Amino acid sequence: MANTLWHSLTDAAGMLWQTLWALVLGFGLSGAVQAFVSRARMQRALGEASPASLARAGFFGAVSSSCSYAATALAKTLFVRGADFTAAQAFAFASTNLVIELGVVLWLLIGWQFAVAEFVGGALMVALIGLVLPRVVRTDAADVARVGLTADAHGHHGDVEEQPRDPRTMAGWSDAAAYTVGDLTMLRRELVIGFLVAGLLDTAVPLSFWRSLFVNGHGVWSAIENAVLGPFLAIISFVCSIGNVPLAAALWADGIGFGGVLAFVFADLITLPLLVIYRRYYGTRITAKLLAVFWATMSLAGLAVQGLFDAAGIAPASTSRLHKHVGDVTVGWNATSVLDVVALVVLAGIVVLYRQRDRLGAGANLAVDPICGMTVDMTRPGALFVHDDGTTTYFCSDHCKHRFAATAPKSRRPAPS
Repeated sequence: MANTLWHSLTDAAGMLWQTLWALVLGFGLSGAVQAFVSRARMQRALGEASPASLARAGFFGAVSSSCSYAATALAKTLFVRGADFTAAQAFAFASTNLVIELGVVLWLLIGWQFAVAEFVGGALMVALIGLVLPRVVRTDAADVARVGLTADAHGHHGDVEEQPRDPRTMAGWSDAAAYTVGDLTMLRRELVIGFLVAGLLDTAVPLSFWRSLFVNGHGVWSAIENAVLGPFLAIISFVCSIGNVPLAAALWADGIGFGGVLAFVFADLITLPLLVIYRRYYGTRITAKLLAVFWATMSLAGLAVQGLFDAAGIAPASTSRLHKHVGDVTVGWNATSVLDVVALVVLAGIVVLYRQRDRLGAGANLAVDPICGMTVDMTRPGALFVHDDGTTTYFCSDHCKHRFAATAPKSRRPAPS
């Protein structure tokens, strides 16, 4: 038992060692985009479910890469403020799949084919959502959900125009650092759980278990079964966003098909906690429809990308599977070590900028979510509480808001609306 745990930890450490520089790079770029690109512009661009609007949703989602909870909350906010329902959901798909750090980590842990497949599949899912969702969730049903969400919203700061930061100033880069630190803080749980569980799965779960669960050797039928079952593992795993990638590496090493692994990675928008959030936002009926459409879209995308890569002759071969500890890595002075050291120096600089934000005149209209630690723009919060003493607490999403409500001291509970 002790030996298994030790190998699980070394596996997890090895995967972190391989991907540390990519994580810092991705989160740094994401923080800069959040600081320098206006979300109000996104909102105005997503007013319909036209191909052009869906393309804009894909672009804005890609440059606003975030965790699944924050992406879902931002999609809801855009929807409440006038974005088309389908375009808002396409935005969430792009925000969690067309992600630089996700692609780089996939490349490092499993191979370049998975990184390319992530972006091809993400674009395909945005197109499928645009084609299918308007026919399943009608405009009148979406309008009813919008009215309910608007009635629940407090409306504070709704008339304040968000101003993107100036990249020519230190204050602007300090705000970018705040977004980076906030995102890392928010996703620390997903990252830690993802690496630890991946190490445990790779070490402790025998290959025979995965082979009994995921059928192999039956051609197209095996591919279909793997692609349909992949999202189910994501639903019950509770790990979303980039935390899925170490688990995907372990699943691939243990024999799951290419399309099934892709469908698993694509499915971070239908974990059980997010389904509860959808029900709170849109009601039970729309949530059931979203689950059906999302699951089918993720499975079809995984299957289609596998077929496309097979036809092009670039699908990863089964012989490329590690069939060993996916975190095995030679620690030494090599390219990875150099990149990791540079990344740590850059991260230290980001932290210094973040801690000096008051001196640099940064932080205007920014707050910190007290639950997850994410940096929140007060002009466009995912959720907020106005307390009976007149103070306001800002959150990245309703998920964090309700967790706060359950634990807040009685004197800090929100005033009844």
